[in-house]
Amino acid sequence: MSNASVLGLDCVEVYQSASESIVTIQGSKITSFSTFFGQTKIIESVTGSGFVIAHSNLHYVMVTNFHVIDGIVNATLTFGDGNAYPITIIGSDALSDLAIVSIDNPPSDLYSLHLFSSSSLRVGDPVVAIGSPFGLSGSMTFGIISQLGRSIQYESTSGSYSIADVIQFSAPINPGNSGGPLLDAHGFVVGITTAAVSGSQGVGFAIPSDTILRELPSLISTGKYDKYYVGIQAVDMNYQLSQAAGTNVTYGLLIEKTQPGGPADKAGLRGGSQLISIAGQQYTLGGDIIVSIDGVRIANFDDFLTHLERHTLPGQVIQVGIIRSGQHQLVQVIVEAKPAQ
Repeated sequence: MSNASVLGLDCVEVYQSASESIVTIQGSKITSFSTFFGQTKIIESVTGSGFVIAHSNLHYVMVTNFHVIDGIVNATLTFGDGNAYPITIIGSDALSDLAIVSIDNPPSDLYSLHLFSSSSLRVGDPVVAIGSPFGLSGSMTFGIISQLGRSIQYESTSGSYSIADVIQFSAPINPGNSGGPLLDAHGFVVGITTAAVSGSQGVGFAIPSDTILRELPSLISTGKYDKYYVGIQAVDMNYQLSQAAGTNVTYGLLIEKTQPGGPADKAGLRGGSQLISIAGQQYTLGGDIIVSIDGVRIANFDDFLTHLERHTLPGQVIQVGIIRSGQHQLVQVIVEAKPAQ
């Protein structure tokens, strides 16, 4: 094995085949706020990454993160050769942290990356991330898939929400990497890097390529993508909660509250009313415990969101298995489109 190879991944070959498709996105974000002296504006520079894909009939678009272009002004993208262009945002989904952008009169020699289904990924598979950390364009790091099916909490101008079915990987990423590709050993895109845990070493997250493949046609044709919505607030079950609730069920989701008028509420799923404290954390007991969807075991909130992300669309009926008063029941829930935030 050569010095360029790590865990069967030829880093030099992957970089050489992918680097010409990576772009750096730059612009500004303006934040306005009131002071005693009147309205004040703060202008911040924004740097992110993206990559070129061929959508259809050699129609090229660039993929990046929603949080990179959210509220951006005077946005441009720059290729590795230094050529820069103003961008047009043609579609975005904040709830998956995805955005699709394009440029006018693109060069004739554009190179595109190929999206490969992330469903084939396994924990331990080698991957590389390429992007522009701290504006250092074309930087590459390598690592492995650390886990699949994570969910992460995100804050944006659209509010606070969970991003489902996220890849965790160990390749170091930093501010500016956001929007760059996560590539497998063959140089195929299996994800788009989106976040790292602050202060961590090698705890990065990426939106899987299956999410991009699923949403891409709608983002390009309509500018948006309708996400699933069930309308519950819930917490992971554990041993301490099961003891407090008087049940032997230590997995699944304890529903603390249903959104009035939401799909879960309409279906008759129940939240709780009994407030308790465990190790300083407040919980609401008495609600249904979700243990399955369409016969698939749901162990925790990550499982719940990942299943909905991969297998449901607005208008679809799902069979939700619950434990209520110690008895197992099946409840039909009609999934709706996520309300605009």
